[in-house]
Amino acid sequence: MDTIVSLLRLFRAFLDWRVILDVILIAAILFFLYRTLLRLGTWKIVTGIFLAMVIFVVANVLDLKGINWFYSNLSQVAAIALIVIFQPELRKIFERAATLGGKKLDKSGPALAALYGDVAFVMAEQRRGGILVFPGRDPIKRWLTGGFDLNADPTIPIILSIFDINSPGHDGAVVIENGKLARYGVRLPISRSGKLSEDFGTRHHAAMGLSEVTDALVIVVSEERGTVKGFLDGRVKKIQDQKQLTQQIIDHWEKTASSAIEFPEYRKRRKLMPEMAISLALALVFYSTVIVGKMEIREKAVTVPVEYVAAPENLALRGDNPTEVRLQLAGPKSELDKINPGNLSVKIDLSQAKAGGQVFVVSKENIALPRGIKLVNANPSSIALSLEEIAEFEVEVQPQLVGTLPQGLELVSVESNPKQLRVLSPPTDASQSITIVTEPIYLENIKKSETLVRKVIAPPNVRPEGKQWPDIEVHITVRPKT
Repeated sequence: MDTIVSLLRLFRAFLDWRVILDVILIAAILFFLYRTLLRLGTWKIVTGIFLAMVIFVVANVLDLKGINWFYSNLSQVAAIALIVIFQPELRKIFERAATLGGKKLDKSGPALAALYGDVAFVMAEQRRGGILVFPGRDPIKRWLTGGFDLNADPTIPIILSIFDINSPGHDGAVVIENGKLARYGVRLPISRSGKLSEDFGTRHHAAMGLSEVTDALVIVVSEERGTVKGFLDGRVKKIQDQKQLTQQIIDHWEKTASSAIEFPEYRKRRKLMPEMAISLALALVFYSTVIVGKMEIREKAVTVPVEYVAAPENLALRGDNPTEVRLQLAGPKSELDKINPGNLSVKIDLSQAKAGGQVFVVSKENIALPRGIKLVNANPSSIALSLEEIAEFEVEVQPQLVGTLPQGLELVSVESNPKQLRVLSPPTDASQSITIVTEPIYLENIKKSETLVRKVIAPPNVRPEGKQWPDIEVHITVRPKT
């Protein structure tokens, strides 16, 4: 029966549009995280994160308090660690989010792409190495070092001269922006993923490095093999001819010219659909586990103080009355976890009380419980109180002296001002003589005659005639011993 109730609650929860949006966003995060880690080849991190999620889900289902405590207390540290580990990827996401609009596609793009395709294969035939960088949406400036500004219109002779072995920038890369040769002799970041074999030279590892951290298209011409390879999104592909290279450059320009929030490449690849479905399934399992755990009805015992309020002015409590009550509460786990016993109390309303013995029942009306929390029982479930009519008395104030005077001094007199106070107390207490004293006065600290101000200490069922006790001036007179 409890399982059916939980399933019905879960079904109702998923009818909320906010929950649907939440699940979709979680699925999107999982999918893009997976794609990013797949591109970087960091399988160990993927395995560790997946294992941590599985343990978290199992701990919620089985209510493993130790594991839950571990996750709840270290979750913030883990979040900071993930931010540090994936700082480059997170920065890339924010950079792309800030560039929602696309670039303007030049009408001469196909002709320029053909020119770059021609020059790449001319260089391959001549066994002349080189790197051509075509930036995408991601800024690449922070990944580049060295180089020289050029800003020249592209021609085959210029590009061949740049990559001539006698050119000072032939070992670097040429950056092509807006169809022009923007910079040459540029150094690229070396790949750290280990995807490429060590048989490949520095050019190939540098091209792979830039393609892993940005969406730039990097074309590498190998002087040893006479081949042309394209690097994009952390993957390498051998290019067979000038026509294929030209089309790849055009496709790259068209993709980066479109809006950054579109994903045409993903829609064209049916093989990504299973990955998207798995991400959605994981998000549903994760969210369902959290919801079931949060909605599960639990019980919790808390000890709260008792407050006696609104007592009539002519009545006073007698005897030692309960100061705490232990409450057994029931409700959803998520709400019970939020309860702070310091914010709860049992309030006993004495506004309708009369002289004599009375019993007050502890119920939910006495406690301001959070929404969704119910009171199962209380210990004690009722409080027996005795109230008496109070009378006015005049009581002498006695200074409370502690210790002895320093050597060589003797006490002459101790006087309090006022000497007496008018108090309110039940007659039975007054018949046993009411004693009112001041806060302690430590005689060892007295070096000379002086006046000290002390507060009043009175029995619990004795209260002042006014709203509060007055301060007492204690005049202490001492003299040297003769």
